[in-house]
Parts: sequence; structure tokens; C-alpha cells
Amino acid sequence: MILFTMRDVDFQRLRLWLTMPALFRYLERDFLSQQHSSNIVLLRPSMSFMLIQTPNPLTLKDALPNFSKTTHIFLPINDCRNANQAEGGSHWSLLLVSIVDGVAFHYDSLNPSNKDEAITTTKKLGILLGKQLQFLDLPDSPQQENSSDCGVFVCVQMKHLLLKKLMRANKQQKVSMSLGGKHIDAGQGRKTMLEIIEGFRKEGERRRS
Repeated sequence: MILFTMRDVDFQRLRLWLTMPALFRYLERDFLSQQHSSNIVLLRPSMSFMLIQTPNPLTLKDALPNFSKTTHIFLPINDCRNANQAEGGSHWSLLLVSIVDGVAFHYDSLNPSNKDEAITTTKKLGILLGKQLQFLDLPDSPQQENSSDCGVFVCVQMKHLLLKKLMRANKQQKVSMSLGGKHIDAGQGRKTMLEIIEGFRKEGERRRS
């Protein structure tokens, strides 16, 4: 069962920073769950935060998904420094790790705000996977024009990379992971998310009635 709180809706209506849990639940339900043969993992924000905060990532093996057959991992990167406040902070960016290529691509809409956090996450994930990962910060990533659209950018970027690049490519095909030149309409993204959240709310009411 997928739940959205009024906090998610209030952030949408007030045109403020979107909460990542809402975005991830939406993508997991509407996209990844329909790709039964997909080897792509969307790591939840709380798990990504736990990874960056844990000194020895090997201790998290039982808490994290089994990556033995995974080809790509999407991770939200947050600038929160308080280990007791998961999913806090003030800025989100996106890390896409291609395990098959050994490369971690970083998309930051306020580049280079989260670069240090992304590098740390890449190193710890490499330890967890037992594989050295090359970190690539992509300076041509679309940039936001204010301080509140990072959640929208992460969602739109993730959806585009997932549907327009990874899921359209065959196993032998090389795909450019650059988003250079891509325009992101944050206002439309917020509107779409509000409609999705409202749809989940009405679905929950129907189930309870």
C-alpha cells in the first residue's frame, strides 16, 4: 500500500521543495513495478542516507537490496549532515550508478552543491559491491533557477534516464548518460506530482470505503 501524507500535498500546493519519499513511491509503483525483468534498483532516500552515514558499508548488506544481479542503481543524494535526521537537509541531487560499466554519474541542479556527498556515497557503494567505481560529475546537468526545485529536477531526471535511456537500450548498446541541453519545466513537474498524489489519495479513500 502506498501512502502520501498531507505534508507531501502541502509542499506541492505551496510550490515549495518536493519531498523525495513521494517521488520515489510514485516511480516505484508506476514504472519499476511494471518492469518485472528489470535489473534496475531505485534505492530509497532513507537507505541512501543510511549508506552515507555508516562508517563501514559492509554492515548494511542485510538491510539493503541484493545487488548481485543489478545493472543500475538510482540513489538520491542529500546534503543533510545530521545522522539522526534521515531525509532532512536542504538540497537533493541524483546519483546513477552503472554497475556494469563501473561508473557513477552525478546530476546536480545546483552544481557542485552535493559533489562531496556524492563522492562519499560512490566510494561506500563501491566497497559494498566489491568493485571500484569511477565518479563522474556532470556539469552540463540542467540547472534550477531557484532554491526549491531540486526535488522536481531529481524526479524528472530519473524518469527521463529510466524511460528514455536505460529501458530503451539493449544490453550491447552504449548509451550517453548526459542530460546536457535537456529543458526541465519545474512548474509542470510540480503539477504532475500533485495530480499523482491526489490520485493516490482518492484511491486510498475508495479502498477504505
